[in-house]
Amino acid sequence: MAYVNAYQPPPPAKPAYGLHGPVPYDINVAFPLEFAQLETPRLKLVPFIPSIHAAKYHAAISDPEHFYRYYPFAEMEDPESYLLFMDTFMRQNPYSVLFAIIDRTTPDPDYPEWGGKLAGTIGLINYSPTNLSVEIGAVCVLPTFQRTHVATHAVGTLLKYCFTMPFASQSESGLGLRRAHWYAHSDNEPSLKLAARLGLKREGTLRWAWVLPVGKDLGKTPRKDDLLAGLGRDTAVMAMSWEDWEDGAREIVTTQMARTE
Repeated sequence: MAYVNAYQPPPPAKPAYGLHGPVPYDINVAFPLEFAQLETPRLKLVPFIPSIHAAKYHAAISDPEHFYRYYPFAEMEDPESYLLFMDTFMRQNPYSVLFAIIDRTTPDPDYPEWGGKLAGTIGLINYSPTNLSVEIGAVCVLPTFQRTHVATHAVGTLLKYCFTMPFASQSESGLGLRRAHWYAHSDNEPSLKLAARLGLKREGTLRWAWVLPVGKDLGKTPRKDDLLAGLGRDTAVMAMSWEDWEDGAREIVTTQMARTE
């Protein structure tokens, strides 16, 4: 039987705009976002807009290699590569969105209109309207705000939004999802502890889930004659279901977000 294989790899796509994205900036999201629901008295989530937030964000990271040490992407460590990567990975995917975390307890005299200081990023990734699920990811809390209320409030706010039913009351509305999941490097104890503290449950480990870029050293050594040079990464999977939310996780999140120390 005669056959051919005429496959040719497509050329890398180049956006028809600069590093800061299209103008006006299009967040390109195919699911409901109600920003009044994405804030607490101490924090709010707004779209990460590169022309507004990127310079402050990157200036706050003095050691990008250490800051992104658990991430499997080499592109995040250079500011320009980061913006191109996030545009492709997040903005161009209508089922993902990247938020800027604004800490409302810390004013920024340079940008008083923000209502607080930029404290990091968090995202919803690969929302599935078919399966009513989403990943909470891109959780990057800037060094100054680590070990504060910021991570707890940012993740807790998104969990509440994920599991609250649309138009649940006059004051509350959300996505009404069945599942929210969390992927982390299996050695990233701060990430795993944060998720567990907020009620997510460990479901297992995806072994050898990633081939890490050469230069990333927090990984497993592959076999001697492996096809690629990068180390391997195991990915821990944690998740919360709507049943968990209604069976006590909502109260866990509320309690954690009420802490003041």
